[in-house]
Amino acid sequence: MGLFSRIGSLFKGPEEFDLTSGGIAKPLFFLSMPIVVTNLFQTAYNLADTFWLGQYSTDALAAISFAFPMVFLLISLGMGISVAGSVLVAQFTGADEEREAEYAASQTVTFAVIASVILGAIGYFAIEDFLAVMGASQDVLPLATSYMEVISLGLLFMFGFAVFIALMRGYGDTITPMLVMFGSVVLNIVIDPFLIFGFENNPVFGMFGLGSLESTLFAVTGYTGSGITGAALATVFSRGLALVVGLAVMFRGTRGVQIHIRDMVPNLSYLRRLVRIGLPASIEGMGRALSMNLLLFIVAFFPDAVVAAYGIGTRVFSVIFLPAIAVARGVETMTGQNMGADKPDRVEKAAGLASKVLFTVLTVAGVVVFFVAAPIADVFTTDPEVVDIAAQFLRYVALTFGFIGIMRAYTGSFRGAGKTLTAAAISVLMLGIIRFPIAWIASGPLGERGIWLSFAISNVVGAIIAYAWYRRGTWRESDLTESKVDLDETSVETAAGDD
Repeated sequence: MGLFSRIGSLFKGPEEFDLTSGGIAKPLFFLSMPIVVTNLFQTAYNLADTFWLGQYSTDALAAISFAFPMVFLLISLGMGISVAGSVLVAQFTGADEEREAEYAASQTVTFAVIASVILGAIGYFAIEDFLAVMGASQDVLPLATSYMEVISLGLLFMFGFAVFIALMRGYGDTITPMLVMFGSVVLNIVIDPFLIFGFENNPVFGMFGLGSLESTLFAVTGYTGSGITGAALATVFSRGLALVVGLAVMFRGTRGVQIHIRDMVPNLSYLRRLVRIGLPASIEGMGRALSMNLLLFIVAFFPDAVVAAYGIGTRVFSVIFLPAIAVARGVETMTGQNMGADKPDRVEKAAGLASKVLFTVLTVAGVVVFFVAAPIADVFTTDPEVVDIAAQFLRYVALTFGFIGIMRAYTGSFRGAGKTLTAAAISVLMLGIIRFPIAWIASGPLGERGIWLSFAISNVVGAIIAYAWYRRGTWRESDLTESKVDLDETSVETAAGDD
């Protein structure tokens, strides 16, 4: 734990600041920064796969362009549970209802396990037909299917760790998930190229001049790699270890919110509460995922080089938007705790500050990306045609990055207040009513540039809608008492050692 302690000392935990009193900027900063790092590590999973599979083949790179939105879709179907759990933990923590927060977290874990097993099974058996409908070519379809079958079987680990992050964040602890993710992503990056390429013609050995070691390992093992399936195995394995560590942390309760076995017996009445808050969040996530998949349906009409470029562009966006996602999560937690403490004025100040900061930071990032788009694309592929198309994609969207920050800040505040349906409506409007129709219509006369244009327009309009909706003030209406459960405090005390 020495390394973890040193890394953790660079940040401030929830015990060192109060989200419900004092200034806004400082606690929001210390809450959000570990989320930025955590999300950066999480994105590193995808970037590592994109980089190594780009070296493996263009077909493999195109395959994960289809696979990643499918991963997002499966996780989005169940993400409402984690969002609901995070919101409830945040609001109960702000209201000093520790036992209610622990019960909410425990029930969330239970139903998350059930949901991930069901969704993983559905994904495993339906994935090939779905990818075929989405337009994957005959060269790409078997590769994308192999990748997604492994991910579907390991969805419990993928989704379970996301739930751990959400529950700890609701409590106000964003450092512990960051540290666990750090170890997990390092493991993934180390084993990724070996599971993809094996010990024959592995570019890692060439990079470090270890040809003799490569020959020895291949002679001993005969392992030629698993290609795109190996990338999926690396991701599932490293996520699985991260989940084990996360569960150990929550059961011990020394950091963040604690869960108890006695509270994990499925409570169907509590499931209804989780669904009431979480279903709109799932709809929002599904809206984003379906938008990506529907756009892929359009992209699939173009050559594989365009599909690969689309995959590179969306991976780059996932990195650029990390601050927006992180700060939105920070706003979500601050909103939840301050709504629980009945301090709506602090909620509005936090959302306003976050939107201004994110607009500035992401606009600057967009200007940089606009001028260095080609070198960025060149990192992910050796195909010059893919580089040119991906650079064009990045330039079309780059100058609208700041508007994503505005939208994320306000939708995060809506979620923290329990108004997940509003956040979902904004997302559906932006992606389904604006982005997809523009891409469908404009891709005819403009080719792939019509798809790139749809991203830029929807980013701007989405920000305007989110800001205007937030100004209406409907987020102030929140009733925490509906989510409370009668807990037998006597049994709690006597069962304290049962975990």
